[in-house]
Amino acid sequence: MADSVTEMPLHIEESFKETLKNATDKPPTSIEGIAIAYLSLVVMAVLPIFFGSFRSVKYLKEQKESGERPETMSNKDALMFPIIASCALFALYIFFQFFSKEYINLLLTGYFFFLGVLALSHLLSPIIALVVPASIPNVPYHVHFTRGERDARYDIINYKFTSYDVICLLISLCLGAWYLFKKHWIANNLFGIAFAINGVELLHLNNVVTGCILLSGLFLYDIFWVFGTNVMVTVAKSFEAPIKLVFPQDLLVNGLNASNFAMLGLGDIVVPGIFIALLLRFDKSLKRGSEFYFRATFSAYIVGLLATILVMHVFKHAQPALLYLVPACLGTPLTLALLRGDINALFNYEDQPAKEEPVTESSKSKKTE
Repeated sequence: MADSVTEMPLHIEESFKETLKNATDKPPTSIEGIAIAYLSLVVMAVLPIFFGSFRSVKYLKEQKESGERPETMSNKDALMFPIIASCALFALYIFFQFFSKEYINLLLTGYFFFLGVLALSHLLSPIIALVVPASIPNVPYHVHFTRGERDARYDIINYKFTSYDVICLLISLCLGAWYLFKKHWIANNLFGIAFAINGVELLHLNNVVTGCILLSGLFLYDIFWVFGTNVMVTVAKSFEAPIKLVFPQDLLVNGLNASNFAMLGLGDIVVPGIFIALLLRFDKSLKRGSEFYFRATFSAYIVGLLATILVMHVFKHAQPALLYLVPACLGTPLTLALLRGDINALFNYEDQPAKEEPVTESSKSKKTE
C-alpha cells in the first residue's frame, strides 16, 4: 500500500506532462476553423475539375482541328496504373525510412518547382491575355533549332511563344521562388491547383470502359494503402511537394502562420476529374444542348467528398477518398444512362475513334477466307 501511494504522484506527473506535450505539439483549433478548412478543401477540389473539364473540351477540339491525334490512356494502361503507382509509393516510403527526409525533399522540391512553373504559366496564359491592356502588343516569337541539312535535318527545339507568355513565366517564377524558399501553404496550393487543372485538361480517357477500369483499380489501391498499411499516410506527411492541397484548421487562431493542416491529395481530384471531363465531352457529342451527365456526376463528386470529410472527422482517422468518390462518380452516370436509355451511347462513345483500315482486294480475300 505504501508503494502504491508513493508511485501515484509519479504517474500523475507523467500523465500531466504527456497531456501538456500533446497540447503544445498540436496547435489549438476551433470548430469554426475546422469547418473553414474542410469547406476550403472542397472548393479547391471542385474548381480544378470544373474548369479543367471545359478546358479539355477546348483542347480536344484544337487537337482535331490541327490534325494531331492526342495521346489517350488505353485499357492496358489503366489496368497497369495502380500497380505502377503502388511501386512508386512503396519506393518513396522505403526512401523516407532509410535516407534523410531533408535531402529527398530537396531533390523533389527542385523537380516540382520546374513542373509547377510550367503548369502555372499554362494556366495564367488566358488570364494574362484578358488582363493586359490592348495597347500593349502581343509580339510572337519562334525559337527553331535544327540539326543536319536538307533531308537529314530534324528539329531539336521548335517552340513558339509570345510576349504575354513571357509575362506569365515571370509571374510563375516569382510564385515558384516564394514556394521554394518559404514553403508557404498558399504557394503550395497555387501549384497544386495548377497541376490539377492541367491534369484534368490534358490527361484524356478515350472511353468509359477505360475510365471504369482505372477508377476501379485505384479504388482498391487507395483502400489497401490507407487501411492496410501506414505507407500512404507516412508518405503524404513526409512528402514536401505540391502534390496535395492543404488548409490550416487553426487559421482563426494563428492566422497565415497556422500549421495544423487538413489535406487532400491531388490524385483524389485528378483521377475522378478526368472521368468527369470525359462525361462532359460525351454530353457535347450528344448535341442536346445540355450537360446532364457532367453536372450530375460533378454533384455526386461533391457529395462523395463531403462524405469522406464527415467520416474522417467522426472517426479521427485518415480516409481513402476514392472509397467514397469512385462509387459516386461511376454509379451516378451509369445508373442515369440506364434509366434514360443512353447506356449504349455512353459505352460506344470515344474521343478518338479507331481508324478503320482501308478496304483493299487483299483484305477482301482474307475476309472471305
